Amino acid sequence: MPVVTLLTNPARASLERSTVESLRDAWGGGEAIWLAPGIAAEFAVAALPDNFREVWDGLQGLGIDLVAQPAEGRRKRLLIADMDSTMIQQECIDELAAEAGVGPRVAEITARAMNGELDFHGALRERVGLLKGLDASVIDKVLAERITFMPGGRTLVATMKANGAHALLVSGGFTNFASKVGAALGFDEYRANTLLIEDGHLTGTVAEPILGREAKVEALREVTARLGIGLEDALAVGDGANDLGMLGLAGAGVALHAKPSVAAQCELRVNHGDLTALLYLQGYARDEFVS
Repeated sequence: MPVVTLLTNPARASLERSTVESLRDAWGGGEAIWLAPGIAAEFAVAALPDNFREVWDGLQGLGIDLVAQPAEGRRKRLLIADMDSTMIQQECIDELAAEAGVGPRVAEITARAMNGELDFHGALRERVGLLKGLDASVIDKVLAERITFMPGGRTLVATMKANGAHALLVSGGFTNFASKVGAALGFDEYRANTLLIEDGHLTGTVAEPILGREAKVEALREVTARLGIGLEDALAVGDGANDLGMLGLAGAGVALHAKPSVAAQCELRVNHGDLTALLYLQGYARDEFVS
């Protein structure tokens, strides 16, 4: 039996009771359960209606996300998350490039790569090449001054871990950032690419092999096997084309504020909520959150 969840941005808390109940009545759903007043509610339906996508489109215009998924097995035992523009609000390589004076050029390549228009590996090598000679101390400067966490990230990780889940950060970005972000947000482990540094400056190269789409898939397979759980027990979240493999393979793959070409290939989309939306999708109520 599917569960339908309606979500909005917690900063606005604009989900009206009338919206939830009118949709529940129209679809012949069960009792509406409020996971957080004004933010998230869910109800079960016997089957998804034919007009689900049409209703989804209409609610997007109101700042409301609509998600449907099987009720059984919603609470996951592994969180596997992208970093850039997912757990943090920036693309680290773009911020380094801004410090190096090549910001617009690198940002344009990043946008095209994340939208699936360019080969990820080639695009990463090209962008890193443009950073050649940059003082490595700039990495710490960017971390301190330019990087901000996506709202709800700490709560997502802490709540899932408190309920027995494992948290893995997988980034096509760099270990210099993933190690700090992962530790700050409470991840159990991280994987990312390594920027090569000589004499205190970036060499303009990255260690091979590059962690891209297939490496994220391999990380998902490897960690679920190590934990003795199935792929269906994993919740993956990301925003770029290099995340599509793990999003499609995990039991729940959530496109969070994703690039259009990525969102189009995912059933579970969150365009308005923050990272706590991933808890609501698992059926957690706000009073179950761990801060």
